[in-house]
Amino acid sequence: MKRPLLVVDGDSLAHRAYHAMPKTVNRGAIVGFTNMLLRLWEMEEPRAVLVGWDTLTAPTYRHEAFEPYQSGREFDQALLEQLGMLPELVEALGFAAAKGAGYEADDFVAAAVRSEEERAGRAVVVTSDRDLFQLATEQTVIVTPIRGVSELARIGPDEVRERYGVEPAQVPDFIALRGDPSDRLPGARGVGPKTAASILAQYGTLEAALDAGRFPNQREELLLYRRIATLDASAPLPPLKDQSPTWAEASSLVRSWNLNQLADRLAARA
Repeated sequence: MKRPLLVVDGDSLAHRAYHAMPKTVNRGAIVGFTNMLLRLWEMEEPRAVLVGWDTLTAPTYRHEAFEPYQSGREFDQALLEQLGMLPELVEALGFAAAKGAGYEADDFVAAAVRSEEERAGRAVVVTSDRDLFQLATEQTVIVTPIRGVSELARIGPDEVRERYGVEPAQVPDFIALRGDPSDRLPGARGVGPKTAASILAQYGTLEAALDAGRFPNQREELLLYRRIATLDASAPLPPLKDQSPTWAEASSLVRSWNLNQLADRLAARA
């Protein structure tokens, strides 16, 4: 079987690592993120790695279209500092990093998955963001950390159906109806997960439900929520040719950050 493309939601994994690591660990987000990336490299044996990043200093079309989107989020200064350093580490490892104003990490992940599937390849997506379950196909599996970052669950189309009662392609419609508190999307009034799944089982799409007369007073806002929940697979990507990790270069970089134990682990692979 062809080696997959490993596609990582960088911000999601870094946040997860930061909160899972003891605060006594120096630059825990970097240490935890790198340890997880090394583990994934060994598990998946990918042909290449792409890590997508948010640009926290510039709004996306989602923020411009819906002012409450992701409002109220606050990050520790220590985490923000490490989020600024991690793309450099990814590139030092010989992997590809994607970041650009107007796009979120999710969009780069979606673009990389589309690119890999178009070349008849397989993709492994790593994220704790369930919005990305919309990418699950026979060619693409979602790997999501549970219990901090110590355990991993693999999510394919069957698991999406089992968890939510919808097809992966229906996930943006499902989010629009159910809402998403983490993104401040309120959803349809009075609709929870089971009702959202039932509506999509009956009508197939949000638009078909609206055309049938459901939620007449919320039509435009629900369509906006679906647009916000839909990943933008047109995000620009760097080249995704086969890669050979540059462990020694990464080791040198993290040693300059006084992360000597991590540097030793990387150097041992060189």
